[in-house]
Amino acid sequence: MLTKNKKAFSLLEILISIAILSILALGIYAGINLVLKIVFQSRIKIIENGILNEQVEIIRNMSFYDVGIINSSPVGLLERNVVVNRNGIDFNITRTIRNIDDEYDGTIDGEPQDLTPADYKIVEIEITCGEACGQKNPLNFVTYISPKFLEGNPNNGALFIKVFDADAAPVQGAEVHIVATSTSSTLDMIDTTDNEGMLKLVDLEAAFEAYNITVSKTGFTVDKTFTTSEIENPIKPPVSVEAQNVTTISFSIDEVSSVNLNSLNSYCSVLPSVPINIFGTKLLGINPDYFKLNENIVTNGGGNYYLNNLEWDSYGLKIDNYDLIGTIPSLPIKLLPGATQDVKLILAANSGDSILVNVQDSITNQPISNATVTISGNGLNKSKVTGVGFVRQSDWSGGDGQENFLTENKFWSVDTGIDYLSSLGDLKLNKAGENYLTNGILESSIFDLGVEVNFVNFIWEPLGQPDEVGQDSVKFQLATNNTSTPEVWNYFGPDGTENTFYDSSNISINSIHNGDRFARYKIFLSTDSVSSTPTVSDISLTYITSCTPPGQAYFGSLTNSSVYTIEVSAEGYQTKTETVTANGDIVFEINLSAE
Repeated sequence: MLTKNKKAFSLLEILISIAILSILALGIYAGINLVLKIVFQSRIKIIENGILNEQVEIIRNMSFYDVGIINSSPVGLLERNVVVNRNGIDFNITRTIRNIDDEYDGTIDGEPQDLTPADYKIVEIEITCGEACGQKNPLNFVTYISPKFLEGNPNNGALFIKVFDADAAPVQGAEVHIVATSTSSTLDMIDTTDNEGMLKLVDLEAAFEAYNITVSKTGFTVDKTFTTSEIENPIKPPVSVEAQNVTTISFSIDEVSSVNLNSLNSYCSVLPSVPINIFGTKLLGINPDYFKLNENIVTNGGGNYYLNNLEWDSYGLKIDNYDLIGTIPSLPIKLLPGATQDVKLILAANSGDSILVNVQDSITNQPISNATVTISGNGLNKSKVTGVGFVRQSDWSGGDGQENFLTENKFWSVDTGIDYLSSLGDLKLNKAGENYLTNGILESSIFDLGVEVNFVNFIWEPLGQPDEVGQDSVKFQLATNNTSTPEVWNYFGPDGTENTFYDSSNISINSIHNGDRFARYKIFLSTDSVSSTPTVSDISLTYITSCTPPGQAYFGSLTNSSVYTIEVSAEGYQTKTETVTANGDIVFEINLSAE
């Protein structure tokens, strides 16, 4: 009796078998594909070598004087870029030809001097089929071509082009575009600088101001010559070449930079749509001056304007509709190559003529904060401390009832002891008949500083009072908060409690107030004599914020054409005095020397 074998492959065995066969099939396919690619690339190289041989034979059978690029130097009959088709594939050919000044018989700029420096030519041919055949690097061939007899035209000269960066280091690989249309043959060529940042053209036709040159590099600035049709009196006109002589010209390029301008007020709030004139120091022409950058811009609705593709330089700013009360960093903007510089412009309402004083260390050129700047002249005598912001009130004649400081001559409340009307701009004690009252209190409106601040000092004028009124006849307390509507305003003195007062010997504001945005003050006037009163004409609260320009002090509402004396003193530095004439909005720099 026969029995049947019922054994068969399980599903797992079948799957494993299929996987093994798939791996083998893929391996075979990948191997075949790799072999085909290698064969194809070898075929491409064979074709390219054949084309290179053809190109070399064509050049070797030309006259030496015809070996050159059309509209280039050396000028010749060959095109720089051509396309050749073989077997349905386009091959791109690039020819580079240069004159060589061999040292054997001297060079045009050396000893001995070779006045006919075009000794022979170097020919470089590159070929590639690019992405069509997956070729990453071109195949190239280099050869030398020499004349049978004379070296070159004795009526020609040499042009050496040197390219360096902001640090005077050579820039290699810079693209040099040379155009000459007034020579006997048109020249329009592009070449690159060598490792020393040089491009040497040793056999150019002699001509006066005939060669227009533009130097550039990706990500770098551009330097070039200008014709009189472009700029009236260019600093760098087209280049002349003299027969049997070397003309050397330098160009300077470096990485492009940018400036991000932000227009703000003293409370760090955005000021939109501010017209600004930005200008550099580098000139393209003179008589009249023609700056590389002299541009009028307007900040956007967010108070921002971004300038890119700028050259390294020192940039100044002019703002007609506002007073410039400070900048971060200080002017001028010293822009380095490849840098992006954020610049905050702190602006205020236009007051006519103004002076912004920048106080700097004479060695480091860094701003000096906490320097005292005093301006005097034409009836003005005022001092400010650099590196701090301030809110100020100098008139109370508008009366009381103003909760928030919106109108500058109003305040919140006053008792019967204070006189704010009889002498406009002054606070005094009231009189009862012929005698002054012995004391009085005034409470200010709420100052919104815009951001959280660190408070510095109470400052008021005049600081000195008549002897008859006694000591501490003018006192203050300060209340601050992070909201303008607290349940209660708590007034404190210099020890951080309600039991003390800021006076002539205690003006530094306690750090308990730091980090608050809103502030208000109380002023207490008193006298020891009914025949005399203290007087206050100006009150300021100084503070520091991220919008407080370092090392700067601003003075506005000056008299046009008046001469002012500016005295600057700082701890550890020699006091310095300068004079300046008010004429528009001036940025005035004073450098202090260490003691």
